Amino acid sequence: MAQTVETPEQSSDDYALSPKTIASILYAVEIDDQPKLNALMEPLHAADIADLLEQINAFDRSKLIRLYDREFDGEILSELEESIREEVIGVLKPDILADAVRDMDSDDVVDLVEDLGDAQQETILDALEDADRVAVEQALSYPEFSAGRLMQRELVMAPEHWTVGEAIDHLRDMPEEDLPEQFYHVTLVNPRLHPIGNVTLGKLMRTRRNVRLQTIMEDTFQIIPVNQDESDIAYAFNQYHLISAPVVDDEGRLIGVITIDDAMAVLDDEHEEDILRLAGVQEESSLADRVIETTKRRFPWLAVNLVTSILASLVIAQFDVAIAQIVALAVLMPIVASMGGNAGTQSLTVAVRAIATKDLTGANVWRVIRREVLVGLINGMIFAVVMGIVGVIWFGSPALGYVIAAAMVVNMVVAGLAGTVIPVLLDRLGIDPALASGAFVTTVTDVVGFFSFLGLAALVLL
Repeated sequence: MAQTVETPEQSSDDYALSPKTIASILYAVEIDDQPKLNALMEPLHAADIADLLEQINAFDRSKLIRLYDREFDGEILSELEESIREEVIGVLKPDILADAVRDMDSDDVVDLVEDLGDAQQETILDALEDADRVAVEQALSYPEFSAGRLMQRELVMAPEHWTVGEAIDHLRDMPEEDLPEQFYHVTLVNPRLHPIGNVTLGKLMRTRRNVRLQTIMEDTFQIIPVNQDESDIAYAFNQYHLISAPVVDDEGRLIGVITIDDAMAVLDDEHEEDILRLAGVQEESSLADRVIETTKRRFPWLAVNLVTSILASLVIAQFDVAIAQIVALAVLMPIVASMGGNAGTQSLTVAVRAIATKDLTGANVWRVIRREVLVGLINGMIFAVVMGIVGVIWFGSPALGYVIAAAMVVNMVVAGLAGTVIPVLLDRLGIDPALASGAFVTTVTDVVGFFSFLGLAALVLL
């Protein structure tokens, strides 16, 4: 008879970084109890410790780092937000920082130093062994956001003529420090060091020793040029379900490898960047930013919004006589603009996301535009009936109901059109559609909404 094991219900305090744990850690820091702090921090993952450092204030953060310094792991640095990372590096003692950095993979070191100032970069580079320093400096010579910055130098390769047994023996004989901390493939190369295929570790382990590696290569194989943009790399990993991919120089020679964790981190950054830009917030923004920094970043887009709002107000001002005579217009006109704005934002979000994932192309753009316009038309007609009835019941004027119904249809159709066409045009012009589309779409829906409603009202009701 099978024996069942009962597990107690898990509360929020059972998780590694619970409010109770944070409070205990801060208390240990406050009373300078290093043994207690180390005991509390020991079960935490590096990502949890990074979250902790980001959540507490600068004073507690500095004190915690000084108390915890001997246990500080380099992986914590790679998990931190950039703004906090610089602060933490400034607090760490040089010898502690050197030990932490030496344990990191080359791609993590590059990610760590590329956004630091010259002085802090030199501090990190001085902590590395000569060979590692040369590798990092060479990676930094590649363009920002390229494969050369993203790749790691630590990899496992084998000649194309080897057998499974030779590859396994080679892996067992390699010094531990020469092996990547995590790897998924053995990359096969020809005599010119050009990669020709990948063999998964799983296939390697379950194949007989005398089988040639070439016969068990993966079907899916992508080579990444060293200067390829990281957004294209992330797309390739997601599109072709890659686990790792070799990186080659201008002559096609193997110089590094990109793994799925780094590619997916880029994809997450791209998604986060699009979300922030759609709201007019810069992608560098974080909860740890100071008031002045946050104000400076948000001010320009608020200023743009002010200008577009004035433009919409100028349209309203052209119909001041109509509004003065029919007060109901002032009550109802925000509804038309608001519905158009929401419809435009929906189409805009879909279009920007499709552009980012390369799903929206020249081959299907007109079909997508036509779909969004038809969706706007159908939704506009449905809500036009609703608002027409509201206009009649609320103000007792069938003519007013017809006017707001017609304006609703016009603005919803324009919203669907603008929400798709504007990001496509901006992308063709080389302007980031996620950053600039929102202000344009809002302006179009506001202006068209007010103009169609008030213009029809002036023609029909006066």
